[in-house]
Amino acid sequence: MKTYNIEVQRFKALHESHGLVQARVDASVLPAPARSDEVAPSTTLSMTVENARVLFLLLKKQLAEVDSRKARSQR
Repeated sequence: MKTYNIEVQRFKALHESHGLVQARVDASVLPAPARSDEVAPSTTLSMTVENARVLFLLLKKQLAEVDSRKARSQR
């Protein structure tokens, strides 16, 4: 499995289409260094607190839009 270190610099847009939320971001993506300890390999996503707050607000808005399109019986 290939692992990466992804650092988000800026969120440009977020939209939902057919049940899939897509984000356009400026990010630096670098291969993660090989680890020799017993930790399972995984990709790391890091961002500033400010960018995390933006992501939270954008996701909250998108989920509200998805919920508003559901029929009343599905809420």
